Amino acid sequence: MPQVTPGSSCYFELYPERKISYFKNPYILGVTAAAGFGGLLFGYDTGVISGALLYIKDDFDDVRKSSFLQETIVSMALVGAIIGAATGGWINDIFGRKKAILSADVVFGLGSVVMAVAPDAYVLIFGRLLVGVGVGITSVTAPVYIAESSPSEIRGSLVSTYVLMITGGQFLSYLINLAFSQVPGTWRWMLGIAGLPAIIQFSVMLFLPESPRWLFLKNRKEEAISVLSNIYTYERLEDEVNYLTDVSEQELHKRKNIRYMDVFRSKEIRIAFFVGGGLQAFLQFTGIGIVMNYTATIIQMAGFNSNQLAILLSLIVAGVNATGTVIGISLIDHVGRRKLALSSLSGATIALAILSTGSYLHSSDSSNTIYGWIAIIGLALYIIFFTPGMGLVPWTVNSEIYPEEFRGVCGGMSATVNWICSVIMSESFLSVSDSVGLGGSFMILGVICVVAFFFVLFFVPETKGLTFEEVSLIWKKRARGKDYNRQTLLDKGSQFLV
Repeated sequence: MPQVTPGSSCYFELYPERKISYFKNPYILGVTAAAGFGGLLFGYDTGVISGALLYIKDDFDDVRKSSFLQETIVSMALVGAIIGAATGGWINDIFGRKKAILSADVVFGLGSVVMAVAPDAYVLIFGRLLVGVGVGITSVTAPVYIAESSPSEIRGSLVSTYVLMITGGQFLSYLINLAFSQVPGTWRWMLGIAGLPAIIQFSVMLFLPESPRWLFLKNRKEEAISVLSNIYTYERLEDEVNYLTDVSEQELHKRKNIRYMDVFRSKEIRIAFFVGGGLQAFLQFTGIGIVMNYTATIIQMAGFNSNQLAILLSLIVAGVNATGTVIGISLIDHVGRRKLALSSLSGATIALAILSTGSYLHSSDSSNTIYGWIAIIGLALYIIFFTPGMGLVPWTVNSEIYPEEFRGVCGGMSATVNWICSVIMSESFLSVSDSVGLGGSFMILGVICVVAFFFVLFFVPETKGLTFEEVSLIWKKRARGKDYNRQTLLDKGSQFLV
């Protein structure tokens, strides 16, 4: 009789008592929280510049007079993230997930110091570049580290915790912005304090283990078993070890001399990367980076000129963002990735239409504050709809759709797509708004949301509850020009792949 794959639906039909719930194992939650702290760095860096930029303009005349310099200060962190993401996959594969996270913390901490003491806009831009490199490495590493340390039945929720940390970091950044808005040095404190989360994560990660899957691939089986023993009960542990031993032998054989170009030589991997990279592109092209990087600026453009009021309203928006992420975490392993993304994009399209309308009306009659509030309501609705779905799904899907031998490379490439698109959006937002108005900018984003909806509808498969090896069967079938039946996939994936 063939052996059932641990973590598959068939396995839990035989052994329902071995299924792990989200809060059942404190060790898994601890590892997830520690790795997810990289998301806090990501979120804080994204959010803090929104409020800090208001005060940077007060200190540096050249920044106040130049939209290009303002865009560059915001987007240079994203340029750094491209560099970090592009190299992060290689660091992951060679040195491991843990060392990649530690190196990211060091670079991020250094960048925070540089920003805090920057004498002019150009040194500040260099500091932004450094923190961006740290964020880029983390964005590749943390979701993979969490996914490889997670039982398949709760993998989506655990990886989504990384995104919760991002939104939590954004909320924290606005709280810090508000706290330091009347303190001498304002933006220097706002940017410099970002080094604290990096120090905390570095200190905690020193005591955490490497990813068990990476340890298996490096033939460090005893260390891997030690890690797995903290995750699974004895009965399931034996099955997981036997399974990973079998799979890692196959992966080691396939993994020899994997290069970036190998992604495009294999039709299966091309299809997987098209889906993963496409989701990351639409994550940015549908506007979330603009909204979070320029929240305070957008609020001021909607007619609320006070710096403190703009930061306070930004804090509320960030709170809604964090709440939406918690809702998404509770849904992603129940509703599924695909349905969550589709419903999210539908709501975001409607919200952008409201935001665009409010902005157009305000531009035609700036004396009427009602129009400004319509724009703010549209902004809040956009966050409410976007965050639980598209805010989570691209990161979760990219952590689980690539075979082990391509996971580091493809994860780095898809994250790089995210950051390139983020740079394009952040570097062009103010200029586009100057040309077509704030309402026109958000109308364009609404059209892109519609395109993203059809991309998810036609190309993104449902991966809820599937093991890594079951997901690989999807791409094999698509490469042969066949669609996949989910139940057939679960049945075929319930045995060891040989």
